[in-house]
Amino acid sequence: MLTGWLAEAGESPAAEAVGAELVARWSEAHRRYHTLTHLTAVLAAVDRLADVADDPRAVRLAAWFHDAVYDGRPGWDEERSAQLAQSRLPRCGVPPARIAEVARLVRLTAAHDTLTGTDRNGAVLCDADLAVLGGDGYEEYAARIRQEYAHVPDDLFRQGRAQILRRLLAVPQLYRTPQARELWERRARANMSAELATLG
Repeated sequence: MLTGWLAEAGESPAAEAVGAELVARWSEAHRRYHTLTHLTAVLAAVDRLADVADDPRAVRLAAWFHDAVYDGRPGWDEERSAQLAQSRLPRCGVPPARIAEVARLVRLTAAHDTLTGTDRNGAVLCDADLAVLGGDGYEEYAARIRQEYAHVPDDLFRQGRAQILRRLLAVPQLYRTPQARELWERRARANMSAELATLG
């Protein structure tokens, strides 16, 4: 897995150390969905959509950092992950402009519906992050999300989860790139609608 990281961050001892730190973060014991499996899936989805991005390298670096800090605190986790990128990427020799773009992209994943129509890098990262919604493993994904929020009582979780699903279903197009819409849009809407029906 670190081979892919080093291809983006550069072959240096500093990049190796940062990559090892990221793998350790994504492997934390409290994670159930936001794990190395999710990271691998997001990177694979980025590869499928990379031709759309203006800076595919920035998008891939952002994928590595987008949930690197994960405490189950929406907004806070993304901000801390962006800060982590800003503190670690200079050690790898990544240019300042690309670091700024990576941090912006990581922050964007806190609320995918804030994406603007001209943000090609953001479209690729957000679509890749949401690819799971249109995949075969949706039920397992939903179960793992519930496990990550095991501390939240059932009624509150159902209420919050239903609110998220309704917001996602309300947008005219869940995915921003034509490729992602073709690959995942119909299945994602069916998956989310089925889950929403179980939440009461």
